[in-house]
Amino acid sequence: MGPALSWLGKHGRYCLIAGLLVGLLAPELAAVIRPWVGSLIAVLLFVTAVRVGARRAFGGLDGLRTTLLRIAVLQAALPLFFVVFAKGVGLVDFPLILAVSLMLAAPSLTGAPNFAAMMGHDPAPGMRLLVLSTILFPLTAFPVLFLLDPAGEGPLGALSLSFGLLTVILVVVGIGFAVRRAVPGFGEEPKQKALDGVAALVLAIVVVGLMSAIGPLLRSDPLELLVWIITALAVNFSLVSLTLLVSYRFGLKRPLSTSIYAGNRNIALFLIVLPEEVVAPLMIFVGCYQIPMYLTPLLLSRLTAFASRRGTTV
Repeated sequence: MGPALSWLGKHGRYCLIAGLLVGLLAPELAAVIRPWVGSLIAVLLFVTAVRVGARRAFGGLDGLRTTLLRIAVLQAALPLFFVVFAKGVGLVDFPLILAVSLMLAAPSLTGAPNFAAMMGHDPAPGMRLLVLSTILFPLTAFPVLFLLDPAGEGPLGALSLSFGLLTVILVVVGIGFAVRRAVPGFGEEPKQKALDGVAALVLAIVVVGLMSAIGPLLRSDPLELLVWIITALAVNFSLVSLTLLVSYRFGLKRPLSTSIYAGNRNIALFLIVLPEEVVAPLMIFVGCYQIPMYLTPLLLSRLTAFASRRGTTV
């Protein structure tokens, strides 16, 4: 079992693409998996916490300050600017604008540290971003929820539910860190590779469930689906590429983990707190957004290889 999991970890980026294809071609299977997505994300978070450990996840004080600054810019200032601009030009009520606004306000994708591991880089900075962005999520999301009021119940109701979700995530991460501390063997290379394989497998299953709204729309209105997909690709690739470019241009530390975080957010968290009439179009965006997210390791592999040829440190 160990060698098979290690192989999956080594080729994890292709497992993600396989998950995308299964989600598109097997909508019935996607519908079966969708109710389990929340539990699978918790499993993925636990596996990542065990792999990284608390010490590497939080790092030193300098790393903590840098991480908080990135979260302030990408998770607080950027979505607030976008929502204010959308309100100013009268586009804020469009479902696509709402979806992008919520995506920008969401914390790091649960699988973001695993993306870095798939590319052969240290997942610890990504784990630090994941943990802290999730902890701060209710605070950073408050201004956006206040302006959008997507549930029609006022921002405090959604914020309360976000805190409940936050509690669950912190418990899962805490248990993962405790297991890593209790079983030091998880820090050894063979077990690390096996954990990468488990994470890649779980990620592939998760994406199948998140693609559940894509198959039906593909059959009923493929042109509308194309618009959603193009928007998702443009938003994700722009955020990832521009963040990497700015990081290199100004010599910022940890450009890879920051770039992954910039374009890959856990928008699925909002599905729990929003009414069904809001969730329906949002689920289409969530499904479409899986395509660029799960292509991120391939995209960044090309970009970082180009940077390496130019002598830039990743």
